[in-house]
Amino acid sequence: MKMSETYEIIVLDLDGTLTNSKKVITPKTKDALMRIQKEGKKVVLASGRPTGGIVKLADELDLKSYGGFVLAFNGGKIINYETGEIVYNKTIPVELVPAVYEQACRLGVGVLTYKGNTIIHGNGVNEYSSIEAKINGMPMEEVDNFAEYVDYPVNKFLMTGEPEKIAKAQDVMRQTFGEQLNIFRSEPFFLEIVPPSIDKAYSLGKLLEYLGEKKEQMICCGDGFNDKSMIAFAGLGVAMANAQPEVKEVADYITTSNDEDGVALVIDRFM
Repeated sequence: MKMSETYEIIVLDLDGTLTNSKKVITPKTKDALMRIQKEGKKVVLASGRPTGGIVKLADELDLKSYGGFVLAFNGGKIINYETGEIVYNKTIPVELVPAVYEQACRLGVGVLTYKGNTIIHGNGVNEYSSIEAKINGMPMEEVDNFAEYVDYPVNKFLMTGEPEKIAKAQDVMRQTFGEQLNIFRSEPFFLEIVPPSIDKAYSLGKLLEYLGEKKEQMICCGDGFNDKSMIAFAGLGVAMANAQPEVKEVADYITTSNDEDGVALVIDRFM
C-alpha cells in the first residue's frame, strides 16, 4: 500500500465510480467530497464524457468555488472549472474524419462526435448511441453526411454497437490507424477514438505539471477499461468493487462498489 504521501488531489471517473447505478451522487459521497474541498484539496472529474456531459456533476460538487478541474474526452481536454481556462486541449485532425466514418459504415457500427452541447451522429442511431445521449443529458442530432458535416477538429469519436462488433472494430481500427489515433473500449459497447497518446494518465501528467504537484499526491478512482491507465499512474490507484477484472489487477486498493459509497470510503481512509 502506497501511503507515504499526503494526498492532495482525488481524481474520479464518473459512471460506475462517482455516481451510483442511478447515475446520481449519493449524499454520503457528496458530503465527503465537499468536506475535503473545504480543507483545500482538489477534486478532478475525469471522464470519457464530453464537457457538456460533466457540467451538471461539476456544478453539484461546486468545483467552481473550490478550484476543481474537469478532464473530458478521456483526457483530450482539461478545464480549470474555476476560471474556465483550457489547461490542455488535443484534437483529431479534420482530414481523418472521412476515413473514420467509412470504417464505421463498413463495420456496421454507429459513430458519433460532439458540437457544443449536441451529440452529432452518423450512420444511424442505435440503442447504444441513445445510452450515450442519456448518460450525458445531451440532445442528439443525426446528420445526412457525417464526413462533410464534421469539418472542425474534434476531441473524440465514439463508435457504438453490440459488444462483439465493437471488439472487432477495435482490432480493425487499430490496424488501420496505427499511430495516428488512440483506440480503446470504455464499455463493451463503446469504442473511444482519441488523438495519439491521449488517455487519462497522460493528461493527468499535464495537469500535475500545471499545478506543480507530484503524482504521489494523487488518488485515482475508477472502474472501466479507460480508467486502467490513471489507476496504474496514481500515487494511490483505486478500483471500485464493480470494476472490470483487469482494472482491479493494476489497483493498489479495491474499495466498495459505486452503490456502496466506495468513493466516500476512500476519502475517509486516505484523505
